[in-house]
Amino acid sequence: MNPPEQALPAPPVPAAERLRTPAAIDAVPAAPATVTPAPTWLERMRDRWNALVATDDFQRWSARFPLTRPITMYRSRKLFDIVSGFVYTQTLLACVELDLFEFLADGARTADEIATHTGLSRASTERLVNAAVSLRLLVRRRHGRFAVGPLGAPLVRNTGVLALIRHHRMAYHDLSDPVSLLRQGADYRTELSRYWSYADAPRPQAIDDTRVAAYSEIMAATLPPVAHDVLDAYDLSKHESLLDVGGGEGAFLSLVGARHPRLQLQLFDLPAVAARARTRLEQAGLGDRVTCHGGNFHADSLPGGADVCSLVRVLLDHDDASVLRLLQRVRAALPRGGVLLIAEALAGAKGAETVGDAYFSFYLMAMGKGRARRASELHQLLQSAGFRRSRELPTRFPIQTGLIVAEV
Repeated sequence: MNPPEQALPAPPVPAAERLRTPAAIDAVPAAPATVTPAPTWLERMRDRWNALVATDDFQRWSARFPLTRPITMYRSRKLFDIVSGFVYTQTLLACVELDLFEFLADGARTADEIATHTGLSRASTERLVNAAVSLRLLVRRRHGRFAVGPLGAPLVRNTGVLALIRHHRMAYHDLSDPVSLLRQGADYRTELSRYWSYADAPRPQAIDDTRVAAYSEIMAATLPPVAHDVLDAYDLSKHESLLDVGGGEGAFLSLVGARHPRLQLQLFDLPAVAARARTRLEQAGLGDRVTCHGGNFHADSLPGGADVCSLVRVLLDHDDASVLRLLQRVRAALPRGGVLLIAEALAGAKGAETVGDAYFSFYLMAMGKGRARRASELHQLLQSAGFRRSRELPTRFPIQTGLIVAEV
């Protein structure tokens, strides 16, 4: 059952703070330097407390004192997890590359059987399975056997997540020198910027099939969980035609078409991507209901005829000026009363703060463009683009899917 769709108008934005077009931005003089306000008494108290916590004497005392010891141990463990996080990810990657979860899917195996399957020495096998057990990817069973653990079980035959884990080899490489990446920004050539070929292409619409194949496939493989979140949260049966902008190979439309057999479907993406989508959707039996349009949404008008548009994991790849122009094009393509669905990970999502503010922030920096935005920022962009009102709908997994609905 969908939650009540009570419209929550975006908060008013002062005229001086509204987003401007690039030309307007260039015309605005630089703002004068502001004076940093003096810290409040509460901030001063916190600073003094942090200075005390940083001392060796306090740390030794807090680890001994019964009332503070649990807090000290908890924070020490959290800090150590941050320090050792890279090792954890490499343990997971090794398990995936060696197909360990698939091998153990049908039952527990001994270390010798695992060694035979992986081709590792007995010592290396024990090192890997012990690490995986500590991370709850595997569990120990009787008689020296190992089985899939509570965090490994969701990965069994989960092709989308497994593909994403393998894909992160490039991110690990690009983030090996984070300071250089932070200093050079978009000028720093990375594996991810080359992989996402549209990110720095001067004419994205000219990219051929060989350059879009790899990233289109991984987008399609990892999209179903997000698509199900969107379709469970918003009822598309009230609409007649859906235009999926930046729809990739049509993975989202395939799932929409299966749930809503009367809905007409349109897709807009780069010409090479749209051609791949046409083939995929025809194979899914949707050829008579779907129209695929090739173009560049940064430069071309969007096709009309739809009463609902979707932007699924699209906006976070682009800067604010590009996003505003795209939203204006979507607004122009929709009729009065039309609806736009924006689905992507949001910065500042409660319980998932690290996803937008840490993970996507650095991943997109390595990619060369874009950023995760807070819901309030998207509301402001939508208001500037001419949408009447916008609201956020709850989803089952906010860690991966934030959903904003805007009305024309």
